Amino acid sequence: MLPTIATGNVGSALAGGYEVANSYRSNSGDSPRLSKTFSSASNSNTTFTVSAWVKRSKLGANQDVVSAFQSSSGKQTDLIRFGSGDDLEFYAHTTNSSGNADIQTNRLFRDVGAWYHIVVRVDTTQGTDTNRVRIYVNGVQETSFSTSNYMNQNGTIIWGLGSGTEHTIGAVGTSNYFGGYVAEVVYLDSQSVAPTTFGEFDEDSGIWKPIDVSGLTFGNNSFYLDFENSAELGTDVSGNSHTFTENNIGATDQSIDTCTNNFATLNPLHFGTTIATSYSNLSEGNLKFVSTQSGSPYPYYFSTMAVSQGKWYAEFKRVNSTAMIGIATGVADSFLGNNANDYAMYENGQVFTSDSGSSYGDAMDDNDIIGVAMDLDNNKLYFSNQGVFQNSGNPTSGSTGTGAVSITAPASNVTGVYHFAVGDSGGGTPTINCNFGSPMESISSGNTDGNGYGNFEYAVPSGYYSLNTKNLSEYG
Repeated sequence: MLPTIATGNVGSALAGGYEVANSYRSNSGDSPRLSKTFSSASNSNTTFTVSAWVKRSKLGANQDVVSAFQSSSGKQTDLIRFGSGDDLEFYAHTTNSSGNADIQTNRLFRDVGAWYHIVVRVDTTQGTDTNRVRIYVNGVQETSFSTSNYMNQNGTIIWGLGSGTEHTIGAVGTSNYFGGYVAEVVYLDSQSVAPTTFGEFDEDSGIWKPIDVSGLTFGNNSFYLDFENSAELGTDVSGNSHTFTENNIGATDQSIDTCTNNFATLNPLHFGTTIATSYSNLSEGNLKFVSTQSGSPYPYYFSTMAVSQGKWYAEFKRVNSTAMIGIATGVADSFLGNNANDYAMYENGQVFTSDSGSSYGDAMDDNDIIGVAMDLDNNKLYFSNQGVFQNSGNPTSGSTGTGAVSITAPASNVTGVYHFAVGDSGGGTPTINCNFGSPMESISSGNTDGNGYGNFEYAVPSGYYSLNTKNLSEYG
């Protein structure tokens, strides 16, 4: 099934300019959060702006992006979150009985392959109620709401307050953990500013992209988290030293998947067997596949990005048991490799297509890393195991295709594109860790592609590239 999803900032990397180096990957199952309680109160509890770039992984649950929370005083909560229906919500208690704010968009945000830039600016001193809370996504103000309750004029709220108020990235208190990627989080104390403070529309592509915010005025309790310090991801680089405490977060939760170079992940909305979601789980920013089914049906998923030309490389760690790893057109079938235009390496080293396996390489062992090199200029496919290309394959052999699996040309298959894909072949409950260039785990070797993008365990074959928007704009 091909999903119908809202349009996000998929192509943010095409525009160039200011580059964001890192993001924070929040795996909701680990109960992760970054938390901070300020030592003194804000200059103003009526006016502030929050800006954050996010890429979603988990859908259909309340997930807080940035929040302020008081465990006492009636457990007051102020938050920016995605709701269980995948809308975007701003909610805030007032501390002076001025009515609570609750604004929820009609628009839904279900594009797990895109980065969204969210800006919420609050100024309760405004005479017009709709100007007291303004929400922007990718530079455009949201104006259509399913709920639109605004606080009264001069209402005071808990953002930026000191003792007793915990500010959190990726949760509210210890609940509603965010699943996805977060980059460039900025809180401006006592300032209500437009989204153009943080981003701009590219003059050539029209795509909303980030700009350098390091020169902003960061007053009092303002902070800026850029996630570039892997040893302390909560480091505040605003100059105010408001570093956040890490909770259930490690150095491997730093990612190079950002709003200026968006990497492929697995797509929870685009899967093979129609009941795949009932028999498998995706986690770690949709880079970890775990099957919960030891027999039929055989769940599998496709990558968020698909290609029709060029040469592409990815690595997959077969952690255990009955894995299928390869490429697919994105059309659902009973298992990966059953379709005539899908090609997948099985446990025993065979490559399956059209429900038929042919001998190709070594059997997989636990924790083997399987490399997949897809040459769509010559319609050839190569598999490596622990860095050794199987069947004496040579991915740089071009049209000769030494040791390759010959594949149907994209123009002749059923969709005109190929995705990377992983799944279960039955008989076990496999776990597969995916690396499209932005890995979910520590890499010992640190190999990049020829453009300097990605982080792989083994050398990327010459002329092959990681699947991200920078490379897609050049080769895809």
